[in-house]
Amino acid sequence: MFTHHTMQAAPTLNAATFRSRTRRLLIVAALAGPFFYVSSLVQALAREGFDIRAHPLSQLATGEAGWVQQVTFVVAGCGAAALAVAHHRIITEGARWRLAPVFIGTFGAAFAIAGLFPMDPQNGFPAGAPAGAVAMSWHSIVHSSAAAVSFLALAGACITLLIRAVRRKRVWASIGNGAVALILLLPVSPTDGSIQIAVTGLIAFSWVTVTALRLGRGLATTSTLKAELEIRED
Repeated sequence: MFTHHTMQAAPTLNAATFRSRTRRLLIVAALAGPFFYVSSLVQALAREGFDIRAHPLSQLATGEAGWVQQVTFVVAGCGAAALAVAHHRIITEGARWRLAPVFIGTFGAAFAIAGLFPMDPQNGFPAGAPAGAVAMSWHSIVHSSAAAVSFLALAGACITLLIRAVRRKRVWASIGNGAVALILLLPVSPTDGSIQIAVTGLIAFSWVTVTALRLGRGLATTSTLKAELEIRED
């Protein structure tokens, strides 16, 4: 059945257009994870002096080639924002259906902002940087704050979806969202912080990709206009 919300949001949207536009958003979201992984890995291996044990992935945004990692952060953030829009279009059932896309969208926006404001050169990277830590500049503070907000927002999305999954008795969704939320909320290790942050980013964007694929699978199996535009999940 059609809902008042759906008809207001897209009064002239037919089934084919709805599905096509939503599928494009999900493709962008699904590619965000692999793009972030590959770009960061290539840079980490190619840029002289970078050591993941001492330098967080964000440090790649410093130096002459730093713009590559800045673009990587912005594009990956936009991919997460695309997931938020698609999630809002597809999942329209339950008391918390509005909340999860807000959290996901905040994650994407904050991650992109973190990319626009790089860290300070330090710990010997890039070449010529001070050997130790330096006092944080204003743009480094913005970067760190935006990164923290992004991971907290994604944890909020996972917790919201965890509650939904538990109430619907969806075991694997409950375990997955709960585990990701727990990892995102762990305090940064004072000794292995760079590696932990890299793993956290890997898990965060794996979640984005997996969620996009799951929603896309549900969208692809929909066969009628009624099923495409009604309140539904999966």
